Amino acid sequence: MNEFAEETIHPDLQQNIRRLREISDNTSDLMVNEFLLSGIPAALLTCEGMVATSIITELILEPITHVQLSAPTAQTVFSHIQNRLLLSLDRSEAKNYRDLFRFLNSGFAVLILHGASSALVFGVQGYDKRAVMEPSGESNIMGARDGLIEVVRINMSLLRRRMKTPFLKMELFPVGDKTQTDLCLCYMHDRVPQKLVREIRERLQSTELESVLSTGYLQPFLENRRGNLFDTVSTTQRPDVLCAKLLEGRVGILIDGVPYAMIVPKLFSESFQTMDDYCFRPYYTTCIRWIKYLAFLITLLLPALYVAVALHHPELLNRTLLLLLAQSEENAPLSLTAEAIGVLLIYEIIREAGLRLPKAVGGSVSIVAGLIIGDAAVSSGLISTPILTVTAIAVISGFVLPDLNQPLTLLRLGMILAGGLWGLFGISLVGAAVLFNLCAGESFGMPSTAPIAPFRRKSMRDVLTRVSFRKMQSGHFTVEEYHE
Repeated sequence: MNEFAEETIHPDLQQNIRRLREISDNTSDLMVNEFLLSGIPAALLTCEGMVATSIITELILEPITHVQLSAPTAQTVFSHIQNRLLLSLDRSEAKNYRDLFRFLNSGFAVLILHGASSALVFGVQGYDKRAVMEPSGESNIMGARDGLIEVVRINMSLLRRRMKTPFLKMELFPVGDKTQTDLCLCYMHDRVPQKLVREIRERLQSTELESVLSTGYLQPFLENRRGNLFDTVSTTQRPDVLCAKLLEGRVGILIDGVPYAMIVPKLFSESFQTMDDYCFRPYYTTCIRWIKYLAFLITLLLPALYVAVALHHPELLNRTLLLLLAQSEENAPLSLTAEAIGVLLIYEIIREAGLRLPKAVGGSVSIVAGLIIGDAAVSSGLISTPILTVTAIAVISGFVLPDLNQPLTLLRLGMILAGGLWGLFGISLVGAAVLFNLCAGESFGMPSTAPIAPFRRKSMRDVLTRVSFRKMQSGHFTVEEYHE
């Protein structure tokens, strides 16, 4: 579409319409309604199914058909419409064919006039959209029930309804040569470092993508370093979570057609936090957070430690547990390492099948998996009971941290392989490499491990513990501390 940015709108109406049909290859959903506007040939362009018929009739068609000027020209008619008629609250002007088609395909009505080298556009969107409902992936108990949807302007209103401050700024601009997808950059201009906003804006506008259909298209352009095991860009479906991050000086990115918001930068400690943490009592939230930290260690290390101790360090087990392990593994045809990796791979296959199948069939996958793996595999002796129990505990612990599911899935397999080959030394070696990778991660100058490293004593009140809001209101964590 960038090639049409240099092509201005032709002043001759019929030649203009022919050029529009030529660019769109006579697409069936382009609606051209020709009429006389104060004696001058004009046309109203719409995209079928994208506009509200009742709104365009009442606000656009009826007022402009009553326009009668004494000595009409294209310039005086456009000036009269712009200065004397409201028609629509959301209106603009298109001077080239790229902007014209972007507005037209976004649900705007486009008015072109014979003798005018520009077009007036009016927002009369009326396309179908999903209702605002509770997000499916970020459930809560006491928080809000509304979530982001696919329409970017409605998502902007969800933020504005919560944050009525004039310091909340939203920048709307298109990205993607073919799709011309609307992106909205959201930030508190009194708290966010302007250097951070400027760099994010430049990266997004310099992308040469043809389309932007999900957050994964833009995430690589917002990450500073390749090889990070953990994400430095977070996503959320909840407008209240996004508002909380904006108040900390982060930058939010809304994408038209995507019910997720991207937040830059992201901290590793935020994977252990939820909105419900700030609704419960501090002592209960602190307990839940420590359970999440324990679940992180269990899902990452438990299968690897079991394999390493059983194969290389059996002296660490007591007599009863050692005899139980030897008895269960006596008739197993595979090695302990192969069993653990095989069970985890089968679980990933079952999980992927449950996600991709229709919901009506997805429930039967878990039943079949439970019968085959949980009963038949153990009864036949293909898999020992202890390794199945250990891997099941590790997998269930991973459900507590959905944000870390992708890196934990791969790291868990790597830990098992290292533990089976080199024992506890291999686990410690891989663990040190993971720790180095995590500490080396940063996003736009902000370390991923903040506020633990570099250490911020006041900010630790919402990491290791969760103090009350009376204490938290002084010395709250902000991104600006790391950009001073």
